[in-house]
Amino acid sequence: MDKKLTVALHGVTGRMGTNQHFMRSILAIMKQGGVRLASGDMLQVEPILVAREESKLRHLAEEVAVREIGRAVEFTTDLDAVIADSRVDIVFDAGVTPHRPSVIRQAVEQGKAVYCEKPIAIEMADALELADCCEQAGVKNGVVQDKLWLPGIRHLRTLRDEGFFGKILSVRGEFGYWVFSGHDGDRPAQRPSWNYRAEDGGGIIIDMFCHWQYVLNDLLGPIESVLAHAAIDIPERIDEQGDAYACTADDAAYAIFEMASGVICQFNCSWSTRVRRDDLLTIQIDGTHGSAVAGLRDCWVQSLGSTPQPVWNPDIPQPINFYEGWRKLPSATHEENAFKTEWELFLKHVAGEGDFPWSIRSGADGVALAQAGMTSWRERRWVKPQELLAPDNPSGAASRS
Repeated sequence: MDKKLTVALHGVTGRMGTNQHFMRSILAIMKQGGVRLASGDMLQVEPILVAREESKLRHLAEEVAVREIGRAVEFTTDLDAVIADSRVDIVFDAGVTPHRPSVIRQAVEQGKAVYCEKPIAIEMADALELADCCEQAGVKNGVVQDKLWLPGIRHLRTLRDEGFFGKILSVRGEFGYWVFSGHDGDRPAQRPSWNYRAEDGGGIIIDMFCHWQYVLNDLLGPIESVLAHAAIDIPERIDEQGDAYACTADDAAYAIFEMASGVICQFNCSWSTRVRRDDLLTIQIDGTHGSAVAGLRDCWVQSLGSTPQPVWNPDIPQPINFYEGWRKLPSATHEENAFKTEWELFLKHVAGEGDFPWSIRSGADGVALAQAGMTSWRERRWVKPQELLAPDNPSGAASRS
């Protein structure tokens, strides 16, 4: 016998809400007939789209949905009403970060399961309060940690489990690309303007350090401390209305993460850099027995036996092609969208099947790392994220600089 969950998708008209959550996750799940449970039953999902702009909602609900699944879906601009709707089982939030705590609190008060984009909050006090709120109410909850299901990251996890690296020595991450400022006329910005305003929840530290926290924790264990520096490289950009605005949020950040295991991880993040590497995100793990470089989907490895032995000589052209010593791992025969994979796990969890460790509490760990990075940048010192997670620590309420 089939089961059904009704999901209110808030913030669905944003870039991530539309592409990753609605089209490539929820509609894809509906198109495949639902999610199969261990019992053999199919778990169906029924979305209600929620946002402020009715024209965009109508387009998604009546045009995109009809094109993809052959019928329209429900939509509304009344967030309060849909959260209170007795039909709704799950409230999902992908709206702007500063409003997320109020959406989650309201949903929990109505006894709904909650699932949301990261970061779960800007301020540490809000993140901890949301985790407490969900746990005390006993509602099922989760936060998006999509990169754990990317094929490239999965390759790294497999290599680690197989002992390919030997003793892991260090990790280097390179993330980012050039985000056009809008000053070029025919080259509009690829990301929304709020991403570059701190007052609206923007900034590369609050956005990306949450990702690095769960990726590094999954691969290597806890992060002991962070040393970070950030910058506002592009001081002015053009918004969606064609007006210039001052950028108040960091668009580049550089960090050293010291793991509890002693491994040192260096991550460079920038929305004002040009890409000359294999992908928009690359993570290199070096070990005594071998190294691996993973992008979003692909992974290249070099064993100790394949490692070249260069000799420093700047007076002649480099005789070694360093790319030749790397071997590309084969891709999986079928690779699901990472967001869809996590959505299916959460839907099954709400239906009573399987644990879901990627909770709002785990999302608070990401906020702690971001706040530690902000504090490190502001105070020019090493900061321990765990100190911010202590409920009685006043730095848990630290504001952004």
